[in-house]
Amino acid sequence: MSSPAKCATVLTCKAAVAWGPGEPLALEEVEVDPPKAMEIRIKVVCSSLCRSDVTQWESKAQPSLFPRIFGHEASGVVESVGEGVTEFEVGDHVLTVFIGECQSCKHCFSGRSNICQKLGLERKGVMHTNQKTRFSIRGRPIYHYCAVSSFSEYAVVHSGCAVKISKDAPMDRICLLSCGVAAGFGAVWKVADVSKGSTVVIFGLGTVGLSVAQAAKLRGASQIIGVDNNPRKFEKGKSFGVTSFINPDDCNEPIPQVIKRMTDGGADYSFECIGDTGAVSTALQSCSDAWGMTVTLGVPKTNPEVSLHYAQLLSGKTLKGSLFGGWRPKTDLPSLVQKYMDKEIHLEDFVTHDIIFDNINEAFNLMKEGKCLRCVIHMQK
Repeated sequence: MSSPAKCATVLTCKAAVAWGPGEPLALEEVEVDPPKAMEIRIKVVCSSLCRSDVTQWESKAQPSLFPRIFGHEASGVVESVGEGVTEFEVGDHVLTVFIGECQSCKHCFSGRSNICQKLGLERKGVMHTNQKTRFSIRGRPIYHYCAVSSFSEYAVVHSGCAVKISKDAPMDRICLLSCGVAAGFGAVWKVADVSKGSTVVIFGLGTVGLSVAQAAKLRGASQIIGVDNNPRKFEKGKSFGVTSFINPDDCNEPIPQVIKRMTDGGADYSFECIGDTGAVSTALQSCSDAWGMTVTLGVPKTNPEVSLHYAQLLSGKTLKGSLFGGWRPKTDLPSLVQKYMDKEIHLEDFVTHDIIFDNINEAFNLMKEGKCLRCVIHMQK
């Protein structure tokens, strides 16, 4: 068992700090506190940039949560452990996760939910344990993102928000399973439970949408339709299993009508991966009556309310939400990592850029311009 946190001290490291919404990240020397009770401090090895990092960095909705360190899709090595931690030891390889699994609350205990009541999505820029930060610059608190903040050479996370992984797993690729890619796989396999021979339509062919495509292909879907107004994504989509493409800008009729004609009455499953509530309604209209299911994975930037005609539900269609693909981090992620190790799933094609930490702003610019899927930030030289 590792030495407790009382042996750990405050350390200084480099972190990418956002001092204000949309401002270029500044590489700063930050102080990182030792882990508190039930926390661990990790040396971050790789962290992939997620669309939500960019969205929240640009957002002016919570200006009080700056300065802030973003990043949450990370792999790393345990550097020290806090009091009460028995699951991890110094030197363990881990994935960070933006929602935890305490394994004791009502939802965790049910086995039917990944909405942990103790370690749910953290929105206040602090740690779950005591509602304070673990980062500072000359005494000034630096806020967290999703209680992870992996765009720092070292980060403190709750032990319930980390998953131990094999030391044989490549850190620079396995970090993708911390959020977006895993969310797409889970939406197909756990939430929708897509069946062999079914028809699938995907709205949005970013990282999440393409992971939905790969998962649907592995399930044996007979038709996988991709909907996106960026034609550059169509060729990429073919390698993930997309069989047909629709560019809304090229259509002279409503998208649901196009899809119903292509699928003989509507898709068996549709997945909204854009983060647009209008697309949720379009996706549901594109489903088959009686058994069609729409799963929404995107997080809207604006207009969070969904508007539907009641007839869409009266006809027997189903609308389901999906957070992290329904995966319970500690219970389910190790098996997903093993699928990658066994070459049952592929992560390499999601990585369009490998970038050193000093050039992290390049990754943000690529994401803003729609020129990447996942940029992997290599934290250590």
